[in-house]
Amino acid sequence: MMDSKSEELVVLPLVARIVQTPTAAVDASNSEGADFLIYDVGGNSQHEELVSSVFEHVKIPVFVMVGSLGDRKLFSEALNLLESGVSGVVISMEDLKSVSDDDFGKLFYSAYALKNKTEEKVQSNSQLNVLDLGNGFPGRKAMAGFTSLHDREQQLLEKEKLVLREAIHVIEKAAPMMEEVSLLSDAVSQLDEPFLLVIVGEFNSGKSTFINALLGKKYLKDGVVPTTNEITFLRYAESDVDESQRCEKHPDGQYVCYLPASVLNDMIIVDTPGTNVILQRQQKLTEEFVPRADLLLFVMSADRPLTESEVNFLRYTQQWSKKVVFVLNKSDIYQNKGELEVAIGFIKENTQKLLNTDCVTLYPVSARLALEAKLSTFDDAHSQSNRSSNDNFHWKTKGFYELEKYLYGFLDASTSTGIERMKLKLGTPIAIAEQLVSACQGLVRQECQQAKQDLLFVEDLVNSVKECTKKLEIDSILWKRQVLSMINSTQARVVRLVESTLQLSNVDLVTSYVFRGEKSTQMPATTSVQNDILGPAVLEGQNLLGEYTKWLQSKRDQEGQFYKQSFEKKWTSFVNPSDQVELDAIGVLERKSEVSRRVIEDFSAAAASKLFEREIREVFLGTFGGLGAAGLSASLLTSVLPTTLEDLLALGLCSAGGLLAVSNFSSRRQQVVDKVKRTADGLARELEDAMQKDLLETTRTVEDFVKVIGKPYQDRAQHRLDKVLATAEELTKIEKKLKALRIDIQNLHVS
Repeated sequence: MMDSKSEELVVLPLVARIVQTPTAAVDASNSEGADFLIYDVGGNSQHEELVSSVFEHVKIPVFVMVGSLGDRKLFSEALNLLESGVSGVVISMEDLKSVSDDDFGKLFYSAYALKNKTEEKVQSNSQLNVLDLGNGFPGRKAMAGFTSLHDREQQLLEKEKLVLREAIHVIEKAAPMMEEVSLLSDAVSQLDEPFLLVIVGEFNSGKSTFINALLGKKYLKDGVVPTTNEITFLRYAESDVDESQRCEKHPDGQYVCYLPASVLNDMIIVDTPGTNVILQRQQKLTEEFVPRADLLLFVMSADRPLTESEVNFLRYTQQWSKKVVFVLNKSDIYQNKGELEVAIGFIKENTQKLLNTDCVTLYPVSARLALEAKLSTFDDAHSQSNRSSNDNFHWKTKGFYELEKYLYGFLDASTSTGIERMKLKLGTPIAIAEQLVSACQGLVRQECQQAKQDLLFVEDLVNSVKECTKKLEIDSILWKRQVLSMINSTQARVVRLVESTLQLSNVDLVTSYVFRGEKSTQMPATTSVQNDILGPAVLEGQNLLGEYTKWLQSKRDQEGQFYKQSFEKKWTSFVNPSDQVELDAIGVLERKSEVSRRVIEDFSAAAASKLFEREIREVFLGTFGGLGAAGLSASLLTSVLPTTLEDLLALGLCSAGGLLAVSNFSSRRQQVVDKVKRTADGLARELEDAMQKDLLETTRTVEDFVKVIGKPYQDRAQHRLDKVLATAEELTKIEKKLKALRIDIQNLHVS
């Protein structure tokens, strides 16, 4: 058990069953004790039969045994079986000799077979042999970057897809203009893609050489100037005879190169522009692609480790919580292991502080030497002659092979390293989703605050019409005072006329209306009341109340315009009320109230004058109508004589009736004065009530108008707030789902 921390190696035997028919394969897989099957194909082509009858029903690994792979037909059959999902190929050592290096590279995922047969390379190959070679076979069907998944992992993968699609929907709803959601969409679509290994670093740090060393062939150009201007995807593809690679430029500006390097079958390598390139667009391309990476290999040059651009770039990567593996390239420039250890210590110490972590994974490599080793072929004699330099060569190339082993360990989902790979693969879109959800929550909080303020503004604006009512009531007091003043002034003039008319000295009136009984002739006082007092007063009142009505209408229009403009100014395009709402609002605002004006218009000066005249007649008739000529003469005589002793003597000569009549005249006159005052007060109260009705109707009109014109804004503000709150709740729910999903992923373990 290679993962055991015990110093002793524990060996557990594996049980294989050799079968030759699909039925035997199914029966053997269902029996206890069989760890894997070896299916003897022989010389028969059974590709379709194996796929349909065996792989779909057998759950344990199936290896196929074929004849000589020197036979091109059998070799093609072996490749087809590998592409269909077979776990491996079993051949004899004798047949292995007939397999060329190219064919061997197609069958197996190891580049070590192409190295020198030195002791160091033999040791590296022996370490590679413990890996599951079946995981690297070309064309192997993968899911989430893995060759096989247990049901539990498959269910988790499908669950994550559903949660992430929901997250995309919520994010697009919360922030429609957030372009970064495309990162999440890409990451979700890449869940079914092989593992995404992104190579980053400064230009001239040796990224291209390092990638070529991983691929085992010099596919990419390198140099001292920036050569990678775009994001370049390196994918696996069978090569044609006439070409070793095929590159395509996609509409988004990214390049996809298809290479026959078997390592790309289970892993997509992404080459990025340098972090210190002159063109900012190139650096932006690199930074925008970091969130999509499942694993970052940060390549730095040994002659200038941790430059300013590298430090800034590392700080950027941390917002996405990416796992970073550091590669110290060109480590062969150090003279000995001591210098290398010092450099490694310096880099780890500073990156630990920079990333705020105690665990930094760093591999010192020489990509150039590793590539040369893979490309070179030495015979045994040549290797023996150079054995004296192997010790120095070993420590300079050991780091690359250790890194390569670390990456190969990701290819097996049944190992702890493979589970780590799966966690990284599944965690990539979750990290992006969490960042976007967090950003959306910030935006939604701001929008929610703004929506609440908008709704409060609408409500305050609608409610502020009450202040308008109070102000109008205060301003209307001046108008009421003017009307009351006009009535009081008119009343005073009428009272004075009554008092001046109802005098005993008015012999002509007494004679005309008592002796002669003239009723058709209008009294001069009546004419004066109608033409000089009431007529002008009514006209003045009509004008005054007409101005009052116009003032109310003006205030109504001003307030209506103020509120309309206030809403429109606050939200230029916040709401577009329908034409019907506009017409309704205009109709409300055009309602008129002229109760006070109609009251004064209904007041007749002629009718009031006739009543005045009737009251005057009744006073005279009531006072003197029952007296005889002698009594009347004595009464009149007394009224005009100076008040002297002779007056009293003369009065004593008068009849008792005359004395009584004269004594009641003053009270009758006062009754007329009181009636005039009551009439004036009644008119004043009626006008005041009418003016108040006009005022209330005007304020109601303004209130109704504000409600009508403000309702669409209020409804929209409330709807917007409700929508934002609902979105905030959705973000909270999706945040909880992402956290739960992350916990499920972290709980993955080797089973």
